[in-house]
Amino acid sequence: MSNNRMETSGIPTVIKDRDIPPLWFVAPEGFHALPVDAGPDTRLSAADEFTRGLFPEGDAHLWQSAAPFYAGLTEVFADAGLAYSAMGVFSDDKGGVVHFSFTVGAIESPYATPDEAAGAIGQSLSRDPGNDSRRIALPCGPAVSNISVREVTVGAELTATGEEAKLLTGQIQVFVPFPTAPFVAVFTLDTAAMEYWGEICDMTAAVLETVSFEAPSDDSHGEVPVGER
Repeated sequence: MSNNRMETSGIPTVIKDRDIPPLWFVAPEGFHALPVDAGPDTRLSAADEFTRGLFPEGDAHLWQSAAPFYAGLTEVFADAGLAYSAMGVFSDDKGGVVHFSFTVGAIESPYATPDEAAGAIGQSLSRDPGNDSRRIALPCGPAVSNISVREVTVGAELTATGEEAKLLTGQIQVFVPFPTAPFVAVFTLDTAAMEYWGEICDMTAAVLETVSFEAPSDDSHGEVPVGER
């Protein structure tokens, strides 16, 4: 897969949630944000619009059949407290599609400083031998990355062959403490596109380099607000 298909758009996405302070990051153009801030009355129409953007070459039958699924998914993510959720869809060099999910949420932190929070999170994650947990330094401050690769079983009712199958999946989760608030931002990427794991890791690292807890100073007019509810 060509790296330029995962280049960032350059337009900051701002997450505004009444329960946590705002944060910003720049996502690749192939990210399609689910309308997690849509209310019950507008969720289906918002999901329909999302589906048309996700499958621009689809037809009315595809859009109408897929919209209820994404409306339900949006409701689940919103109820889980996620401030941002997106589907990443990129074409590969074989005419196929690379697909993954990307979410952003926040958890309350009992620690006084970002360093204390990062230290405690890293220590907790390192207890699981299946985790590759590391302390990292981002432009916005200290963080902890946690990478895990798991094999999951896909039921026979969901496979094309009608037989149970094993699927290798990868998860990248990064915990970024807010600098002056008792919260930790949690960025999570999940994918089964393990053939492109290296490119996906590089893309995630590039996104994390853009995370900021302060409004961009150059051009705020291009911001894409999400998660405001």
